[in-house]
Amino acid sequence: MKDAEGDLNNTVSRMKWLEKLDAPTRDILRRDNNCFISQSMSTPCLDVIKSASGIYIEDLSGRSYMDFHGNNVHQVGYGNSRVIEAVREQISRLHFSPRRYTNEKAVELAEKLIGYMPEKDHKALFSPSGASSVSMALKLARRYTGRYKTISLWNSFHGANLDTISVGGESVFRASIGPLMPGSGHVMPYNSYRCVFGDCGKCGLKCLDYLEYAMECEGDVGAVLLETIRSTDVHIPPNEYFARLRGICDRNEALLVMDEIPTALGRTGEMYAFLNYGFTPDILVLGKGLGGGVIPFSAILAKLELDVCEDISIGHYTHEKSPLGAAAALAVIEFIEDENILEHVREMGALLKHSLEDLKKKHGLIGDIRVIGLMAAVELVRSAETKERADSEAESVMYRCLEKGLSFKISQGNIITLSPPLIITKDELMKALGILDDAIRDTAHEAV
Repeated sequence: MKDAEGDLNNTVSRMKWLEKLDAPTRDILRRDNNCFISQSMSTPCLDVIKSASGIYIEDLSGRSYMDFHGNNVHQVGYGNSRVIEAVREQISRLHFSPRRYTNEKAVELAEKLIGYMPEKDHKALFSPSGASSVSMALKLARRYTGRYKTISLWNSFHGANLDTISVGGESVFRASIGPLMPGSGHVMPYNSYRCVFGDCGKCGLKCLDYLEYAMECEGDVGAVLLETIRSTDVHIPPNEYFARLRGICDRNEALLVMDEIPTALGRTGEMYAFLNYGFTPDILVLGKGLGGGVIPFSAILAKLELDVCEDISIGHYTHEKSPLGAAAALAVIEFIEDENILEHVREMGALLKHSLEDLKKKHGLIGDIRVIGLMAAVELVRSAETKERADSEAESVMYRCLEKGLSFKISQGNIITLSPPLIITKDELMKALGILDDAIRDTAHEAV
């Protein structure tokens, strides 16, 4: 499926890549293929990772890659010493908290996360995964509003559970599964390269006209769920999008739920991505990098008036208030604060945007470029006029970059997505962009 959120793993180029790997690596990949259930975008695996540190991953043969993907768990870098030490110290004191009890680390983390909300009248709930937290947000919205219907965006991703693929819009997760959760409505995404109305913002946001129409027709939508910024292909809505969306939800008495599982914790230059837009969601979902790339950990933050589930359980996960997860998350946030990571991201993000704009001037293959903080999308097209997608060229660029030590993923077939660790230095960023520059040039010459 070329429209998947990740690069494909069953192409001729992938097979050629695998053939170049050394014998010990191919042997482990063979064993992996024999013992794990096959699934799109996961098997066959790309390589075998032996270690990870800072912005780098190292494979079994000793080859090092700058990781500009990392599933967005690597905000503070792989093996961050503060995170590792916090977990090590916590595991020597309290490694597990039985669900009927609380622990100080979990309480400290909840207070810390709430402290970054514009209004402090919020409460938190933790879970072991982002998909579980989206599930909790959906249940909380149902309980508070008394409505089960939701509206989300086609082509969105909110987790791989049955309820989260129901509200998600990725066909690679939904296809051939059968009936999904009832009441899960979808509308077209903002700023989509396939937007039927043209470039985002230039059409008067007709996508929101349709969203408002759908909500008014239904009359009983309980929640609107979307990613603040679509992470896998980095679609960045204009400010007026959220100002109007907030009003639409309020008028229709629907909760606004923002999924920032991959984009919070400094990725956009703010602790939470929605802070770039001057509005506050009713429920915020966090995850991925929250555990520092060490402990799987996720959270929701909800406005105080949504605290209405005292007689039912909407989470109650065995590892809900994990002291290890809380210790890791606290270390992540304190590292971001103490090392002035937000300002660093703004500086590196400006450099990234300027540098990619320069690359666009050099290469006819590059179409749209979208950058916010340290997340970027580079669309490859065969024609600037027709915007014909350069899918095979994008795949060629990716494998050329891998050969030279730069790892990223392709989204939607032709979109290079770049999400480096937030600790990246200027020299490392420019080295990575130099590799990308060379790969695009060589690919373009090969295509002529």
